[in-house]
Amino acid sequence: MSYYEPYSELSDAAREFDRVIQSLVEELDAINLYNQRADVTKDESVRALTLHNRNEEIEHAVMLFEWLRRSTPEFDAQMKTYLFTSPPITEVEEIATGGAGAADQAESAGSGSLGIGSLKK
Repeated sequence: MSYYEPYSELSDAAREFDRVIQSLVEELDAINLYNQRADVTKDESVRALTLHNRNEEIEHAVMLFEWLRRSTPEFDAQMKTYLFTSPPITEVEEIATGGAGAADQAESAGSGSLGIGSLKK
């Protein structure tokens, strides 16, 4: 655990949050490790095993993300903004907050439009 503030001064909720964050870091590290091993092995059976292990770690990481979403309103809000969207990731916030060109982009995002904007006046 990596406490930046005195442990005795942290609330139980802050300690649990830290546990989840540390677990998430460990799961992401394991995903990276297994992904690299699968990438370099020449043995297909080793590749299959390491990809299986990687996918298990992905499951664990997503479960931790879901705990963060359920327990932290700020994570929930950001995930609702960015996850499962189709515009370029760097444009999602602008669209979600109604920035320049947001209406045209939002209207064409899932409509099969060429993205040239609305012709409605």
